[in-house]
Amino acid sequence: MTLYTVVAMEQVWEGAFNNYAATREISVQGMLMQVEPMEEGRARIVRLLDCPLNRYLDPAFSPGSIITLT
Repeated sequence: MTLYTVVAMEQVWEGAFNNYAATREISVQGMLMQVEPMEEGRARIVRLLDCPLNRYLDPAFSPGSIITLT
């Protein structure tokens, strides 16, 4: 791919290689998910990796939801 632009390369590539927060894969109620650990034993769901199809519609397990790690 060729990109012809007058914009500086630093601006073009800015944010392309961000280091994301450390994530972990955990299993909760038989579902494998990727979470971002938070303080006090909680975690934010990043994405569901392996679960029954009906769980994708459950708002309690949608990306961005906060769950308690036990």
